[in-house]
Amino acid sequence: MAAVMGYSFGMAGVTGIILCARQFMNSLADSSLEEIKRAIEDQPFLAEYYDVGDRYIKSKDGRIEFAFAGLDRSIDSIKSKGRILICWVDEAEPVTAEAWSTLIPTLREEGSDWNAELWVTWNPKRKKAACEQRFRFANDTLIKMVELNWRDNPKFPEKLERERQRDLENRPEQYDHIWEGAYVSVVEGAYYAASILKAREQRRIGRFAPDPLLKYRAFVDIGGTGARADAFAMWIMQFVGREIRALDYYEAVGQPLASHVAWMNHRGYTPKNCDVWLPHDGETNDRVHDTSYESALKHAGYSVTVVPNQGKGAAKARIEASRRHFPAVTFNCPPDVHLTSEGWYEQPTTEAGLEALGWYHEKKDEERNVGLGPEHDWSSHCSDAFGLMAVAADLIFAEMKQVATDPFRAFRRSA
Repeated sequence: MAAVMGYSFGMAGVTGIILCARQFMNSLADSSLEEIKRAIEDQPFLAEYYDVGDRYIKSKDGRIEFAFAGLDRSIDSIKSKGRILICWVDEAEPVTAEAWSTLIPTLREEGSDWNAELWVTWNPKRKKAACEQRFRFANDTLIKMVELNWRDNPKFPEKLERERQRDLENRPEQYDHIWEGAYVSVVEGAYYAASILKAREQRRIGRFAPDPLLKYRAFVDIGGTGARADAFAMWIMQFVGREIRALDYYEAVGQPLASHVAWMNHRGYTPKNCDVWLPHDGETNDRVHDTSYESALKHAGYSVTVVPNQGKGAAKARIEASRRHFPAVTFNCPPDVHLTSEGWYEQPTTEAGLEALGWYHEKKDEERNVGLGPEHDWSSHCSDAFGLMAVAADLIFAEMKQVATDPFRAFRRSA
């Protein structure tokens, strides 16, 4: 289509550049060059109009030239390119918000009956991706969205149909993302892939309300203060009989504890109805604010429990405990919940937490095919907070059982 539009511009006497960009492009081999070449070769009128070389495409009349750029390395050089008629950003899912803010103002050309256009194509992966927020969820009449899938291709190859059927049968947890345009719910090799798939099948992911008579429990993986600090992650849960009801999820980077407490109070998780569970380093003082999370939260009025360090193999212990308790967990994840201007979801939801759990996977040495333990990435903090809940669950269930068999135990004085 880019070649067709270039032809239309050229035949109308318009001169300019068709810019083809991707976030990552180390060489022309990573670009859309070959794809455009094949499109030109398939249409005789395009093949007649363009001069196609090994490393370039330009019109024979000298009016239209194709350029290729990687936004991660060449974004500043794009600003100096003159007369961009169309910018096509392919595989746009990883393009950053900063890159969009730099790129879009460069598309300033216009004529009597046309203006420069931005074309964006991507396979949905994460709801929070910059392209999703800027384009898919934008309330802008100038943005035209078209969803295309395998079933929209009248020439869908039989080979791909066999691959589709194979994925449907053998990789059902990834099928919707690969073939139906859904966001990634689990990645290949994710620790909780089978557990999340089972939860969906059993309809344990949906809209679940809190029990107003039961306390909330906040399970935390603490971060730090500063732009480069680890994320602060928190699951809000209730233990309802033998059910673990995951009701809400919160994550922030580089914010002080006061911001996290503000979110809790805004949501209604106050010291009167919510207890906080911290990992062992909850007793350690923050590097910027010389106080521990434990003492600060107690000062705010919360009841705080610090879970002891599980020692060597703690990460694996959290994963195994999570797998063991996963069948008892229901996830409050209502459809169509949007982010507010503060970056919070407008109502309680575990959507972002489920996304992280589905991504949490093992780091591998590909050459030796050896597992190296959990990959430390954006999903780790959420998963560690969930694992903290799983480790603490046995203690909580035991406490609940004691209260059920002796409801007046808390009122008795010890001998």
